[in-house]
Amino acid sequence: MTRSTPAPFTADDYRARMERAARAAADAGLAGLLVAPGPDMVWLTGYTPTAVTERLTVLVLAPGCDPVLVVPTLEAPDAEAAAGATALTLRDWTDGKDPYAVTAGLLDDRGRFGISDNTWAMHLLGFQRTLPDTSYAALTDALPMLRAVKDAAELELLAAAGAAADATFEEIRKVPFAGRRESDVGHDLADLLRRFGHSQVDFTIVGSGPNGANPHHEVGDRVIQHGDMVVLDFGGLKDGYGSDTTRTVHVGEPTEEERRVHDIVRAAQEAGFRAVRPGVACQEVDRAARAVITDAGYGEYFIHRTGHGIGVTTHEPPYMIEGEEQPLVPGMCFSVEPGIYLPGRFGVRIEDIVTVTEDGGRRFNDTTREMVIVD
Repeated sequence: MTRSTPAPFTADDYRARMERAARAAADAGLAGLLVAPGPDMVWLTGYTPTAVTERLTVLVLAPGCDPVLVVPTLEAPDAEAAAGATALTLRDWTDGKDPYAVTAGLLDDRGRFGISDNTWAMHLLGFQRTLPDTSYAALTDALPMLRAVKDAAELELLAAAGAAADATFEEIRKVPFAGRRESDVGHDLADLLRRFGHSQVDFTIVGSGPNGANPHHEVGDRVIQHGDMVVLDFGGLKDGYGSDTTRTVHVGEPTEEERRVHDIVRAAQEAGFRAVRPGVACQEVDRAARAVITDAGYGEYFIHRTGHGIGVTTHEPPYMIEGEEQPLVPGMCFSVEPGIYLPGRFGVRIEDIVTVTEDGGRRFNDTTREMVIVD
């Protein structure tokens, strides 16, 4: 597999993102955004603190104001080196000072602010104590689509992450399964993801036989047997963007029922993918995949949503689930991953990452969706 080094995001890229976020905040009736270390801060500034501690670090975005990153003085050199640092103002505070008082001067003392979901409770309480007339809304609720629409560079990174996951599957199908523990195959998956460029492995699910009926089984010490169906779901971050794919393999020849269930899931996954096009509500992707499984008589065994968004994290909005009426927009990226889970017996799931194009959808995973036989 040929690897190329993607062009890094520039200060102008981060400036545009912060301006976009501030506009979105204003459109949502918010006085601004408070962004703690985590995925939102990485996406907006390129900055990841070397350690997240009790010391306050927060990005303040407000409509019509320059962005300000409040950081502990001892972490200021790292913040100054971040790719987006020249697009914002750094304001540092030293131990012994009240960081909430330092930040308060940047905020409307009666405003309502969006605050990143992973903000520590002690920091939110600190803002509320210092500015008792302010109020807050989680970013997932206030601006759920903030990172949902990817630009061309982000799509390229997601495509590369998907290709790396595909290369991992092509290699894992060559290794022995029977007689080895699930954890052994899980280690192989993690090693392969790293070999193909992942800096972070988020999950390696290996659900063999009855364990495959648990969608989030991950790995255990069960020894994989000849005749097992095995669900393989794996992914992580490559160059800062996520991969996530699932294929279900069989150790030796499957039974007629196992083939039939696999074929139903494959047809459901195809129906979900075919439902993807601009303007369609997210729930329609779920409905299309779920209808195939329900019509085949297995509806009660499809026990999760059809998909989740992906970007700088492997799970984020939008979600392909009944009740989600958010229209699909070109550039959105998400999984399409229906499954059937028969308790005590086996499970089947097939998953691709898909992006919305101008006239439909494009897959970022291209390995076969047919039944794969392994040894």
